Amino acid sequence: MNKTKNCKIIDLVRAFESCTLPRSQWTHGAHLIVALWYLMQYSEPEARHRIRNGIQRYNTAIGIPTTPTGGYHETLTQFWISKVLHYLSCHAKTSSMDLLSEGLLEQYSDPNLPLTYYTRDRLFSKEARKTWVDPDLQPL
Repeated sequence: MNKTKNCKIIDLVRAFESCTLPRSQWTHGAHLIVALWYLMQYSEPEARHRIRNGIQRYNTAIGIPTTPTGGYHETLTQFWISKVLHYLSCHAKTSSMDLLSEGLLEQYSDPNLPLTYYTRDRLFSKEARKTWVDPDLQPL
């Protein structure tokens, strides 16, 4: 494994966990890498719990309130976790963490991917922010 990239991933996760990651660095890609790391370190239920709670804690720490129109979004969080899990099921046995992270970012670089599964109204509804809602355009 590329030690430099691995250190960058660990540094990202530590900054996320300690809520010291600058908001400008909490990008779509950072979300994916943090999810990848947790899903590789913990059981799926534990990783989901840590990702969900970690995002909520981080958002609170940096002043991102959860409102009916912004902040933490449960459906988007679970959607992306399921995409990372799918990616891992296809690639984890043959790849190192750095290769996995590169491939994950390449495959899921489009933050608008959920809109191929959900109508905008359903995805950005109050219900979808609070709890998981199933896709209405195509199944996961």
